[in-house]
Amino acid sequence: MIHHLRAAGVSLIVDARGAKVPSILHWGADVGELDSSALDSLAGALVAAVPPSSIDEPPRLSLVPTLFDGWSGRPGLEVHRVGGPAPSVSQPLALRLVATDASETSLIFTLADAAAAVTVTVTLELTPEGVLRLRHRVRNDASSPLAVDGVAAALPLPDRARELLDFTGLWTHERTPQRHTLGQGIWSREHRHGRPGHDDAFLFAAGTPGFTFRTGEVWATHLAWSGDKVLWAERSPLGASVSGSGELLAPGEIMLADGEHYETPWTVAVYSATGLDGVSARLHPWIRSWSSIRRPRPVVLNTWEAVYFDHDLPTLLTLVDQAARVGVERFVLDDGWFEGRTDDRRALGDWFVDAARWPDGLSPLIDAVRAQGMDFGLWVEPEMVNPDSTVAREHPDWILGHADAPTWRFQRVLDLSNPEAFAYILGRLDALLGEYDIAFLKWDHNRDLLGGSAHRQTAAFYRLLDAVRAAHPHVEIESCASGGARIDLGVLERVERVWTSDTNDPLERQAIQRYTSLVIPPEYLGGHLGAAQSHTTWRTSDLEFRLVTALFGSAGIEWNLNEASPAELDTIAAWIDTYKRRRDLLHSGTVVRSDASDPALHAHGVVSRDHTSALFAHVSLAAPRTAVPSPLRLPGLDPDRLYRVRPLTLGAAPRAIQDAPPAWIAAGETVLSGRILAEIGLAVPLLAPEQAQLFTADAL
Repeated sequence: MIHHLRAAGVSLIVDARGAKVPSILHWGADVGELDSSALDSLAGALVAAVPPSSIDEPPRLSLVPTLFDGWSGRPGLEVHRVGGPAPSVSQPLALRLVATDASETSLIFTLADAAAAVTVTVTLELTPEGVLRLRHRVRNDASSPLAVDGVAAALPLPDRARELLDFTGLWTHERTPQRHTLGQGIWSREHRHGRPGHDDAFLFAAGTPGFTFRTGEVWATHLAWSGDKVLWAERSPLGASVSGSGELLAPGEIMLADGEHYETPWTVAVYSATGLDGVSARLHPWIRSWSSIRRPRPVVLNTWEAVYFDHDLPTLLTLVDQAARVGVERFVLDDGWFEGRTDDRRALGDWFVDAARWPDGLSPLIDAVRAQGMDFGLWVEPEMVNPDSTVAREHPDWILGHADAPTWRFQRVLDLSNPEAFAYILGRLDALLGEYDIAFLKWDHNRDLLGGSAHRQTAAFYRLLDAVRAAHPHVEIESCASGGARIDLGVLERVERVWTSDTNDPLERQAIQRYTSLVIPPEYLGGHLGAAQSHTTWRTSDLEFRLVTALFGSAGIEWNLNEASPAELDTIAAWIDTYKRRRDLLHSGTVVRSDASDPALHAHGVVSRDHTSALFAHVSLAAPRTAVPSPLRLPGLDPDRLYRVRPLTLGAAPRAIQDAPPAWIAAGETVLSGRILAEIGLAVPLLAPEQAQLFTADAL
């Protein structure tokens, strides 16, 4: 039969008539209630012509496209039998539909090739937010081993989706957007880091040409997986276009014995009729529906850029006092606390508190932190080991990769799929969390694997996270991977925070946070107030610009506050107070972004779910193209309500190159409808480069 799932303005129509592998007839805008007769008519109307010099059937893109069906593009399934007959490259699977399990929100199709002894189960789910999830399960039904070479979710794209957006990047420059025209052929992104990597494609979006944050249709996919991956878009000369994603498997990595199965990561797919903001508007509420975050995001102080490896209790105690003075709620001790760890060349893996620098253990510091009303967090890097460590010397068989392979940041990777290594790491984490009052782990991962099975390592990493969380459910975890190299919806199911990037430079952070928040809600995005001179770029930034940038996320500080002046400390305290008063809005509202004709100017904000309040930021990244910028439009408000809009200053007013401010700012406020604010906008200050102005909007 033909199945029609509908939710939140999205329709998914799947043709599962007969024995062929089902195909998606439509994934996109809601087409309304359709009875069986209308669905049959739709299916009939979409049967294509048979082109010359092709298979003698109308072309169709199935949920598992292969050569057997005449699909000559990248296949959705590749397997071969080891030590037995086909399936092989010369004999593709001849899958047939053998069972269907359908509900109002999900479809499960069981496909089989009895002769090849392979069963494939395809699961599709459409959430109440209109988010589509898709995954495959491949089972071996024969005594000879079955090698799984590749399994991918393949979703059809309409012909009008001719422009692609994905992301690349590097350390401290994550989530850099890049656009392409989808011509005939394939645009493919493959990642072999053993983690998503700084250059992770992240979100793979196809849309109508020129789609923006607020306009155009978009069909976007994200692979919820923290290991190797492949994402692509392909347009066939025969007319079909497809978006695909799956785990990137190494040869021989998945070998199934009789009765065993391999299940792909979820492909998360979103249709939006309102540009990229519409993608976020579906993903963020869906993520919040299953998020493990159960308390307001505390203001964090992390010690890394304050003291690095120089762990000295008296100095740290003064930092605790300064943190308490400004209103910090969580104090995190970063790298350098464990046995022999004086730099990044030694001791990773030896997860015992260094008795030389901490003769009484961590308790004196933790007691001081707790006495000031803050909770305590600790940095760990459980998947890594330095060759110069006790654990590496005693257990070289626990280390992934060839012994002569190069190190990375003077470290190698522990093979978590080794039961003994897994038990050791779990035991050390369990002991630390059992001995000390630790509320938070900053969980780092500072290198690519470059050896071993990325699949087994990623699965073991998930098991380790799950085991730690089960044993210590009160402990929150942050995913960090030399900054933002492991941010995905697979790890997000197991953490309460991600470290968005190792740079605290606010100019770099503006773009990184802007694009990371396309998928990840802001309450997860760790963003810190750093020192005036960035430790990664050496750029110097005004305090107020740093404060505005760090406000929109899970806010924190990574600066030696002992070096701040009393006036700066007062400003930071006021900023933290603003954050605490507005974090419910910041962490539950709808993220919106304005499209500006001038790339030097960014605008973004958060609008409350009931549209009664909003906070917007107008940001000048560089010298503008015109002396007087266009009016700033404030999207997302209720068009039929009036709003009082006021400037909000954190510390000193932003620097502006103007003889006089806009009249309404000089007056202190203006009152306009949400429709006027969204369609026409407001005059803005002539900000100097690297300045930002906040605005509040409150419904009357």
